[in-house]
Amino acid sequence: MAKYPSISLFLPAWNEEDYVERAVGRAVEALTQLTDDFEIIVVNDASTDRTQELAEAMAQRIPQLRVINHPVNLKLGGAMRTGLAASTKDIVVYSDIDLPWDLRELERSLHLMDYLEADMICAFRFDRTSEGPKRIVYSFVYNMLIRALFDIQIKDVNFSFKVMHRRVLESMELKSQGSFIDAELVVKAIRKGFRVFQMGVDYFPRTRGVSTLASPSVIVKMVKELVKLYPETRTPAPPTQPVRLPPSVQPLRTVSGRTARG
Repeated sequence: MAKYPSISLFLPAWNEEDYVERAVGRAVEALTQLTDDFEIIVVNDASTDRTQELAEAMAQRIPQLRVINHPVNLKLGGAMRTGLAASTKDIVVYSDIDLPWDLRELERSLHLMDYLEADMICAFRFDRTSEGPKRIVYSFVYNMLIRALFDIQIKDVNFSFKVMHRRVLESMELKSQGSFIDAELVVKAIRKGFRVFQMGVDYFPRTRGVSTLASPSVIVKMVKELVKLYPETRTPAPPTQPVRLPPSVQPLRTVSGRTARG
Protein backbone atom coordinates (compact mmCIF):
# COMPACT_ATOMS: atom_id res chain seq x y z
CA MET A 1 0.00 0.00 0.00
CA ALA A 2 1.29 3.46 -0.86
CA LYS A 3 2.32 5.63 2.08
CA TYR A 4 1.92 8.95 0.32
CA PRO A 5 0.04 10.58 -2.59
CA SER A 6 1.26 10.43 -6.16
CA ILE A 7 4.62 12.17 -6.74
CA SER A 8 6.27 13.93 -9.68
CA LEU A 9 10.03 14.44 -9.37
CA PHE A 10 11.67 16.61 -12.00
CA LEU A 11 15.36 17.08 -12.69
CA PRO A 12 16.64 19.90 -14.95
CA ALA A 13 19.74 18.82 -16.87
CA TRP A 14 22.28 20.67 -18.96
CA ASN A 15 25.38 18.62 -19.94
CA GLU A 16 24.90 16.20 -17.05
CA GLU A 17 26.08 12.93 -18.61
CA ASP A 18 28.08 12.23 -15.44
CA TYR A 19 25.00 12.43 -13.22
CA VAL A 20 21.86 11.50 -15.15
CA GLU A 21 22.01 7.71 -14.69
CA ARG A 22 22.93 8.00 -11.02
CA ALA A 23 20.14 10.51 -10.35
CA VAL A 24 17.41 8.52 -12.07
CA GLY A 25 18.50 5.27 -10.44
CA ARG A 26 18.42 6.78 -6.97
CA ALA A 27 15.11 8.49 -7.69
CA VAL A 28 13.47 5.20 -8.64
CA GLU A 29 14.85 3.57 -5.50
CA ALA A 30 13.59 6.36 -3.23
CA LEU A 31 10.18 6.87 -4.81
CA THR A 32 9.22 3.19 -4.89
CA GLN A 33 9.49 3.23 -1.08
CA LEU A 34 6.98 6.08 -0.83
CA THR A 35 4.23 5.56 -3.39
CA ASP A 36 2.94 3.26 -6.11
CA ASP A 37 2.19 6.23 -8.38
CA PHE A 38 5.16 8.35 -9.36
CA GLU A 39 6.92 9.85 -12.34
CA ILE A 40 10.43 11.16 -12.95
CA ILE A 41 10.85 13.96 -15.47
CA VAL A 42 14.28 14.82 -16.87
CA VAL A 43 14.25 18.19 -18.64
CA ASN A 44 17.20 18.12 -21.01
CA ASP A 45 18.00 21.78 -21.64
CA ALA A 46 19.69 21.42 -25.06
CA SER A 47 22.68 19.51 -23.73
CA THR A 48 25.64 19.07 -26.06
CA ASP A 49 26.99 15.93 -24.38
CA ARG A 50 25.37 12.48 -23.99
CA THR A 51 22.69 13.57 -21.50
CA GLN A 52 19.82 13.10 -23.95
CA GLU A 53 21.12 9.77 -25.24
CA LEU A 54 21.57 8.33 -21.74
CA ALA A 55 18.25 9.64 -20.45
CA GLU A 56 16.27 8.33 -23.42
CA ALA A 57 17.93 4.93 -23.12
CA MET A 58 16.83 4.73 -19.50
CA ALA A 59 13.31 5.78 -20.44
CA GLN A 60 13.10 2.66 -22.61
CA ARG A 61 13.66 0.56 -19.48
CA ILE A 62 11.90 2.65 -16.81
CA PRO A 63 8.20 3.28 -17.56
CA GLN A 64 7.95 6.03 -14.93
CA LEU A 65 10.67 8.12 -16.61
CA ARG A 66 9.86 10.86 -19.12
CA VAL A 67 12.47 12.89 -20.99
CA ILE A 68 11.64 16.35 -22.33
CA ASN A 69 14.19 17.88 -24.70
CA HIS A 70 14.59 21.59 -25.31
CA PRO A 71 15.88 22.36 -28.82
CA VAL A 72 17.58 25.50 -27.46
CA ASN A 73 18.99 26.21 -24.03
CA LEU A 74 16.37 27.99 -21.90
CA LYS A 75 18.46 28.25 -18.72
CA LEU A 76 17.26 27.27 -15.27
CA GLY A 77 14.06 29.30 -15.39
CA GLY A 78 12.91 27.72 -18.64
CA ALA A 79 13.84 24.22 -17.50
CA MET A 80 11.99 24.64 -14.21
CA ARG A 81 8.86 25.98 -15.88
CA THR A 82 8.90 23.04 -18.29
CA GLY A 83 9.30 20.51 -15.49
CA LEU A 84 6.64 22.05 -13.29
CA ALA A 85 4.17 22.33 -16.18
CA ALA A 86 4.80 18.74 -17.29
CA SER A 87 4.14 17.28 -13.84
CA THR A 88 0.91 15.31 -13.48
CA LYS A 89 0.92 14.07 -9.88
CA ASP A 90 -0.42 15.51 -6.62
CA ILE A 91 2.97 16.27 -5.06
CA VAL A 92 5.71 17.90 -7.15
CA VAL A 93 9.37 17.72 -6.15
CA TYR A 94 12.27 19.69 -7.60
CA SER A 95 15.93 18.70 -7.29
CA ASP A 96 19.12 19.45 -9.16
CA ILE A 97 20.33 16.40 -11.01
CA ASP A 98 23.63 16.25 -9.10
CA LEU A 99 21.52 15.36 -6.03
CA PRO A 100 22.77 17.93 -3.51
CA TRP A 101 20.51 16.29 -0.91
CA ASP A 102 19.82 12.66 -0.05
CA LEU A 103 16.58 11.66 -1.78
CA ARG A 104 15.68 9.62 1.29
CA GLU A 105 15.00 12.97 2.98
CA LEU A 106 11.91 13.17 0.80
CA GLU A 107 10.01 10.93 3.21
CA ARG A 108 10.68 13.38 6.06
CA SER A 109 9.47 16.30 3.96
CA LEU A 110 6.26 14.46 3.05
CA HIS A 111 5.66 13.62 6.69
CA LEU A 112 6.08 17.31 7.56
CA MET A 113 3.68 18.33 4.80
CA ASP A 114 1.08 16.02 6.28
CA TYR A 115 1.73 16.85 9.93
CA LEU A 116 1.92 20.64 9.42
CA GLU A 117 -0.80 20.69 6.74
CA ALA A 118 1.72 22.49 4.55
CA ASP A 119 1.43 23.38 0.87
CA MET A 120 5.18 23.61 0.34
CA ILE A 121 8.37 22.52 2.06
CA CYS A 122 11.62 24.39 1.33
CA ALA A 123 14.84 22.86 2.57
CA PHE A 124 17.90 24.75 3.74
CA ARG A 125 21.48 23.51 3.98
CA PHE A 126 23.00 22.85 7.39
CA ASP A 127 26.59 23.39 6.24
CA ARG A 128 27.87 25.10 3.06
CA THR A 129 31.54 25.54 3.97
CA SER A 130 32.64 23.08 1.29
CA GLU A 131 31.47 25.53 -1.41
CA GLY A 132 34.15 28.09 -0.60
CA PRO A 133 33.92 31.64 0.75
CA LYS A 134 32.83 33.33 -2.50
CA ARG A 135 29.67 31.28 -2.96
CA ILE A 136 28.87 31.50 0.75
CA VAL A 137 29.05 35.31 0.60
CA TYR A 138 26.97 35.44 -2.60
CA SER A 139 24.30 33.25 -1.05
CA PHE A 140 24.24 35.13 2.25
CA VAL A 141 23.81 38.51 0.55
CA TYR A 142 21.16 37.23 -1.88
CA ASN A 143 19.09 35.50 0.80
CA MET A 144 19.29 38.57 3.03
CA LEU A 145 18.14 40.73 0.09
CA ILE A 146 15.19 38.45 -0.70
CA ARG A 147 14.12 38.36 2.95
CA ALA A 148 14.29 42.16 3.23
CA LEU A 149 12.57 42.98 -0.07
CA PHE A 150 9.73 40.48 0.20
CA ASP A 151 9.34 40.26 3.98
CA ILE A 152 9.74 36.50 4.17
CA GLN A 153 11.83 34.29 6.46
CA ILE A 154 13.13 31.69 4.01
CA LYS A 155 16.74 30.82 4.85
CA ASP A 156 18.02 29.30 1.60
CA VAL A 157 15.66 30.32 -1.19
CA ASN A 158 17.73 29.02 -4.12
CA PHE A 159 18.40 25.55 -2.73
CA SER A 160 17.05 22.90 -5.08
CA PHE A 161 14.92 20.95 -2.62
CA LYS A 162 11.34 22.07 -2.90
CA VAL A 163 8.25 19.93 -2.36
CA MET A 164 4.86 21.38 -3.21
CA HIS A 165 1.25 20.40 -3.69
CA ARG A 166 -0.12 20.78 -7.20
CA ARG A 167 -2.57 23.49 -6.02
CA VAL A 168 0.37 25.86 -5.58
CA LEU A 169 1.28 25.55 -9.27
CA GLU A 170 -2.33 25.81 -10.38
CA SER A 171 -2.66 29.21 -8.70
CA MET A 172 0.37 31.09 -10.02
CA GLU A 173 2.27 32.20 -13.09
CA LEU A 174 6.07 32.17 -13.26
CA LYS A 175 7.97 34.50 -15.57
CA SER A 176 11.62 34.28 -14.59
CA GLN A 177 14.00 32.98 -17.25
CA GLY A 178 16.93 32.46 -14.90
CA SER A 179 17.88 31.65 -11.32
CA PHE A 180 15.45 34.17 -9.81
CA ILE A 181 12.73 31.60 -10.48
CA ASP A 182 13.33 29.91 -7.11
CA ALA A 183 12.59 33.12 -5.25
CA GLU A 184 9.67 33.93 -7.53
CA LEU A 185 8.10 30.54 -6.82
CA VAL A 186 8.50 30.69 -3.05
CA VAL A 187 7.58 34.36 -2.60
CA LYS A 188 4.45 34.07 -4.74
CA ALA A 189 3.36 30.97 -2.81
CA ILE A 190 3.72 32.82 0.50
CA ARG A 191 2.09 35.99 -0.83
CA LYS A 192 -0.88 33.97 -2.08
CA GLY A 193 -1.44 32.59 1.40
CA PHE A 194 -0.07 29.07 1.01
CA ARG A 195 1.50 27.46 4.06
CA VAL A 196 5.26 27.22 3.45
CA PHE A 197 7.57 25.57 5.98
CA GLN A 198 11.29 24.85 6.12
CA MET A 199 13.48 21.91 7.10
CA GLY A 200 17.24 21.51 7.34
CA VAL A 201 19.20 18.86 5.45
CA ASP A 202 22.77 17.76 4.96
CA TYR A 203 24.30 19.19 1.79
CA PHE A 204 26.39 17.25 -0.73
CA PRO A 205 28.23 19.56 -3.19
CA ARG A 206 28.85 18.64 -6.80
CA THR A 207 31.86 16.37 -7.34
CA ARG A 208 31.71 16.09 -11.14
CA GLY A 209 31.31 18.73 -13.83
CA VAL A 210 31.12 22.47 -13.18
CA SER A 211 28.25 24.51 -11.78
CA THR A 212 27.63 27.85 -13.47
CA LEU A 213 25.03 29.12 -11.00
CA ALA A 214 27.52 31.38 -9.19
CA SER A 215 29.10 32.83 -12.32
CA PRO A 216 29.05 36.65 -12.67
CA SER A 217 26.74 36.51 -15.72
CA VAL A 218 24.17 34.39 -13.86
CA ILE A 219 24.27 36.70 -10.84
CA VAL A 220 23.85 39.82 -12.99
CA LYS A 221 20.85 38.28 -14.79
CA MET A 222 19.32 37.23 -11.48
CA VAL A 223 19.58 40.76 -10.09
CA LYS A 224 18.10 42.23 -13.30
CA GLU A 225 15.15 39.85 -13.09
CA LEU A 226 14.68 40.69 -9.43
CA VAL A 227 14.35 44.38 -10.32
CA LYS A 228 12.06 43.72 -13.29
CA LEU A 229 9.77 41.21 -11.59
CA TYR A 230 9.76 42.73 -8.10
CA PRO A 231 6.31 44.39 -8.23
CA GLU A 232 4.38 41.38 -9.51
CA THR A 233 6.33 38.96 -7.31
CA ARG A 234 5.60 40.94 -4.15
CA THR A 235 1.93 41.41 -5.12
CA PRO A 236 1.05 38.55 -7.50
CA ALA A 237 -2.04 38.97 -9.66
CA PRO A 238 -4.38 36.13 -10.61
CA PRO A 239 -2.56 34.04 -13.24
CA THR A 240 -3.47 34.29 -16.92
CA GLN A 241 -1.23 31.32 -17.72
CA PRO A 242 -0.83 29.21 -14.57
CA VAL A 243 2.22 27.00 -14.29
CA ARG A 244 -0.06 23.97 -14.32
CA LEU A 245 -3.75 23.68 -15.17
CA PRO A 246 -6.16 22.04 -12.71
CA PRO A 247 -7.22 18.52 -13.77
CA SER A 248 -10.73 19.72 -14.66
CA VAL A 249 -9.42 22.39 -17.07
CA GLN A 250 -8.29 21.51 -20.58
CA PRO A 251 -5.64 23.56 -22.41
CA LEU A 252 -6.79 26.03 -25.01
CA ARG A 253 -6.45 24.97 -28.62
CA THR A 254 -7.13 26.71 -31.91
CA VAL A 255 -9.90 25.39 -34.15
CA SER A 256 -10.54 26.92 -37.58
CA GLY A 257 -8.98 30.24 -36.62
CA ARG A 258 -10.76 30.62 -33.29
CA THR A 259 -9.83 29.62 -29.78
CA ALA A 260 -11.67 26.69 -28.27
CA ARG A 261 -11.42 24.59 -25.14
CA GLY A 262 -11.17 20.92 -25.85
